Amino acid sequence: MPPTPAELAAIETRLWSLLEPYRDELEDATIYGIPSLRWPGAKAHDYFASVKAGKSYVSLYLLVADTYPDALEGSSPALLKRRSGKAAFNFPSLDEELAAELSALLDRLYARYRADHEPAAPQGRP
Repeated sequence: MPPTPAELAAIETRLWSLLEPYRDELEDATIYGIPSLRWPGAKAHDYFASVKAGKSYVSLYLLVADTYPDALEGSSPALLKRRSGKAAFNFPSLDEELAAELSALLDRLYARYRADHEPAAPQGRP
């Protein structure tokens, strides 16, 4: 049985809550009209994450998972089963165990994304 609209709304809320720790450094944006989080000033396709509710699941778009595929190493089959294509992870349900694993994946991906976007420290003079 497909999830109800209320269940989908709860999944969407949960996914956004998993992204909340990164909001301090990221800015709200959109990609093709879908709400997303990106590094300030980043170009459209250089977003960290985007969330979109559908009719039977909620998608978490993580293009960074394609950019840093090694971050997926060690992910459970249950999480990898949710991946569709390069960027989308589709969630018709999201239990606490899967949410915790997803949170750890987001941490790994964000560390890489942040390292590629934060300004380099100024070089000292000799």
